[in-house]
Amino acid sequence: MKRLSAIAHMPPSPIRRIYEKAILMEDVIFFSLGEPDFDTPSQVVEAAVTSLRRGDTHYTPNAGLPELRAAIADNLRAWDGICYDPAGEIAVTSGGMEGLVLALLALVDPGDEVILPDPSYTNYRDQVRICRGVPVYVPVREADDFQFDPSALERAITEKTRVILLNTPANPTGGVASRERLEAIARVAVKHDLWVLFDEVYKYLFYSDAPFFNIAASPGMRERTLVIDSCSKTYAMTGWRVGWVAGPASVVGCIPKIQENLCSCVPAFVQQGALCALRTAKADVARMNAAYRARRDVIVQGINAIPGLSARTPEGAFYLFVNIRETGLSSEDFAMRLLEEERVALSPGSAFGPSGEGYVRIAYPSDESILREGIRRIAAFMEKLRSEDRQ
Repeated sequence: MKRLSAIAHMPPSPIRRIYEKAILMEDVIFFSLGEPDFDTPSQVVEAAVTSLRRGDTHYTPNAGLPELRAAIADNLRAWDGICYDPAGEIAVTSGGMEGLVLALLALVDPGDEVILPDPSYTNYRDQVRICRGVPVYVPVREADDFQFDPSALERAITEKTRVILLNTPANPTGGVASRERLEAIARVAVKHDLWVLFDEVYKYLFYSDAPFFNIAASPGMRERTLVIDSCSKTYAMTGWRVGWVAGPASVVGCIPKIQENLCSCVPAFVQQGALCALRTAKADVARMNAAYRARRDVIVQGINAIPGLSARTPEGAFYLFVNIRETGLSSEDFAMRLLEEERVALSPGSAFGPSGEGYVRIAYPSDESILREGIRRIAAFMEKLRSEDRQ
């Protein structure tokens, strides 16, 4: 029997093991997936339906509809302060995840190293491996707001390093990199002639008073940065699968050629929905973000009131990275026991990299009543653990 490739043998994520067990159980509170509980804004749905009814069921350019790319360029100019030519510097992709893979395929040859924060989004590591690159974790610490230390980052660079991958606001920590930190990282990238993938899919879920900053705006960085974004989290459009890559034409121009060999193009009616979202959903985004901010305050206060648990207040996204080290349990044991004993599903920190051990991730895009019940159940579980210690 012929062997399968190493990629075919990639292990499943511990998050999946928790989730797949949880969906077979009753009365479970799900804190495991970063899935907005809001519906896609109604005008966006209507725009897609109208598009279907008028017959927009055919291929589009591999790079996406010109009018959508123009709207994306307007968005980047208004929010990020960076101008991109929609004709050659923006490509529409099947979600931000495909955008990341396409960017990696354009940049990484077999054996090239890609530096990742540890902990970071679970898919990054395997996306790098799928592209035959080598993921290299650089720890980010709670005491440092889970952001790269530029000195530690530079020490991890070798002659094989090709790309630094940044995510801010970050999954799983909710951390936000300051302008000063990003400019320091930019100097490292310029010094060592590296590419940067800047994943900003949570850029509107941003609670700080400081203005959002895109590393591509740093000196020498526009020509070496690929910006990844999508409609998924911003507009509650996770199932629509539409995102984009923006960056220098020398790289972005390659992406449609790779796209042609994968899905050809994002469906036309989906692109029309995205176009409507970008042009009309500003008030919807503000409404949803106000709810996320209120939910953040509920979950932060509730978790930090439980003896044995602690968490920094996240400045972005909708995740709380909870320190569980006082329990003495591994993150997978904590997550599995919490599910089995109190019917709360969350994500073990070890799924996000070795430095995630000792933490669990709570995703809080849920109604406040659900958050409060989840907090009550977690508190009950922690009381059980304390009782066990007293025996």
